Amino acid sequence: MKKKFSFVFWRSLLPECVDPYLILAFAIPFGLYMATLAPSVTFFDSGEFLTASYSLGSAHSPGYPLFLMYAKPFTWLPFGNIAFRINMATAFSSSLACMSVYLLTLRILKDERIVEQERFAGFAVKAAGLAAALAFGVTPRLWLQSNHDKPYPLLAFITAVIFLLLLKWREHYKNGSERPAYVYACTFLAGMSMAAHQSVVLLLPSWFLLIVLTDWRMVLRVKELILATAFALLGFSIHLYLPLRATQNPLLNWGDPKTYGQFMWHFLRKGYPAEPHPRDVSLWWAQIKAFNIPHEFTWLGGALAILALVCLWRRQRDVAIAYLAGVITFLAVIAGYFNTPNETIFLTEEFFTPLYLLTAVLIGIGLFHLLGFALHRAKLPERYDLRVYLLVTVMYFALPVSLCAVNYYENDQHDNYIAYDYATNSLRSLPQNTIMFTWGDSGAFPLWYLQGVERMREDVDLPHTPHLVFGWYLDSMPRVFRNSTLKRMDVQAMDPEACLRIAIAEQIGQRPVYIDFSTRYSITSSEFIPVQKGLVYRMRRSSEPGGLPDISVWENYNNRGILEKISFLDLDTGKAILIYANSYLEAGDFLLSVGRPTEGMRMLTMAGQISPEMQPNIRQVLMRYGMAR
Repeated sequence: MKKKFSFVFWRSLLPECVDPYLILAFAIPFGLYMATLAPSVTFFDSGEFLTASYSLGSAHSPGYPLFLMYAKPFTWLPFGNIAFRINMATAFSSSLACMSVYLLTLRILKDERIVEQERFAGFAVKAAGLAAALAFGVTPRLWLQSNHDKPYPLLAFITAVIFLLLLKWREHYKNGSERPAYVYACTFLAGMSMAAHQSVVLLLPSWFLLIVLTDWRMVLRVKELILATAFALLGFSIHLYLPLRATQNPLLNWGDPKTYGQFMWHFLRKGYPAEPHPRDVSLWWAQIKAFNIPHEFTWLGGALAILALVCLWRRQRDVAIAYLAGVITFLAVIAGYFNTPNETIFLTEEFFTPLYLLTAVLIGIGLFHLLGFALHRAKLPERYDLRVYLLVTVMYFALPVSLCAVNYYENDQHDNYIAYDYATNSLRSLPQNTIMFTWGDSGAFPLWYLQGVERMREDVDLPHTPHLVFGWYLDSMPRVFRNSTLKRMDVQAMDPEACLRIAIAEQIGQRPVYIDFSTRYSITSSEFIPVQKGLVYRMRRSSEPGGLPDISVWENYNNRGILEKISFLDLDTGKAILIYANSYLEAGDFLLSVGRPTEGMRMLTMAGQISPEMQPNIRQVLMRYGMAR
């Protein structure tokens, strides 16, 4: 019986696998993503995910083991650097997600016919699915995620497969053939996808409704419920990777989850305590707007999705209800329960990728029914000739082509070396055997990648200040903290700045101590004074002489994307450019103060070229030294 089911299952998928429209639904997005792929490490979590994938370690809580194991085989490709290969892994998973949009659209429209002519009817359905897949592929959110290492496209693909299997199960069930294996496969995938991102739980109500609206008595089947739960736990067991791998002390072992207590601390994200804060109407509305269909698909796409919901309400109400339940659940939890602060709302925008995938399916369905309405009203010949096919093609693909044209420039990262250069420039500034303390994730993670994966400046230690309050992190850097007094203190009860002062005091007499730009402007200290050296700062005791800044380091810097405008400019990339400008401004100010006007003016000129909006600051510096024109 089991063999017979397996044969029928794979045979049912075979015709779709050789569909040329299906191939295009994958190949076109993949080609676009490869053309715009980031060539190396980027900001935000990129450097950390790259290092964790390469070393098969553990990323930030809750670890993301499924994404890391998925990306690892791409590091074996024989071309490009490691970052490029893992970025390619995300482009591949995004293309799979686009392909799944096509399959879902076809499955929902399987029994729909708008004309009697079989060939044209098949074209109308498949072209609608392809248009939906391409529209999803060129949305700003998915495209942004596809160009560098992100787990969300992989999660979106898995959730689409679950919806597809549930629709297949529903079809067989309504035809009198029970196939519980489809449901078991869904629960297994749902449990496994928790290791890609925990937001998958927000789709559980949608999947549950698809089942109970088919037959509410399914909830009374105890045996099937137990088996479904067992398969979910089996899928969830992929998390065992985290404690097992932690015992091997990989290069990046966030949380060190080798014990049960530390694993639960890691899995439950205890390292990110949320501070309670009030919420007013403007904050609530900003949280709601994080799910923004018009931004992703334009208002036309939103109207097509509404048209699809109306049509589905008449024919396949359970699908419409499942989608609406997903939207309500996501907004209730992400916007309602999480109460995300305004400055981090942009992070929650990533979580809605599976909903945007389902919205793209609705857009394909809406296009199909819009065509049916147009054909019903138009006077067309009995046989549809080439002109009709061309008109339908223009109608279907106007939206994805327009989205591609609008979003291409802003998502083209093929020459985005800013994070890579920022990190290499920082490392070039450091003498041998330096310890440099970092603060912000975006400034630290590219350094981790360069040192851990590309083996650059392995003589340097790079403690991350916000992590100094965790015992597991101190244990992971024995060269720095083996004999530190921090290991004998309750660091979790301390703030990172206090830990940093202790660490600097312990190290400053033994080796060169540096801090990065973010640390420089995140702490205050009367005991230690920062001395600028390019993008970084050497720490000296306040009793020591200051000396002159070393400006020769600027000559060794790569400045790709700094002086010229690049197409891609996210929040942290823009911040890095401002750091360059501020660093030049600060160097120029100091050089003018010690009577070196030629060099000082060169620094100020560079600051103005990098960031023209800093001209008022430059004028203030010049006025201070009587040099303003």
